[in-house]
Amino acid sequence: MRIDQFLKVARIVKRRSLAKELCDDGVVKVNGAPAKPSREVKVGDVVEVDTISRFLKFRVLEVPISKSVSKKKARELVEVIEDRKKDIRDIIDLI
Repeated sequence: MRIDQFLKVARIVKRRSLAKELCDDGVVKVNGAPAKPSREVKVGDVVEVDTISRFLKFRVLEVPISKSVSKKKARELVEVIEDRKKDIRDIIDLI
């Protein structure tokens, strides 16, 4: 499954088009390398999503066959390693 589709199915982002934009902007990394939207995700991959307001790092536990899964099943697809919201003061310091 493509990384942009996986981010949508696992409910990391709300829309696949947003996941594609994040990949195109270099915000998404798989195993430490920037990921294109078409990159295939495998079990065991470590994915980082580093946006302006949040940093999320997780391990892929399962890749679904279907493009739609229940909320409960979506939570079982990933193991969160790190999830932190960025402080607004950190954002202002970057500007």
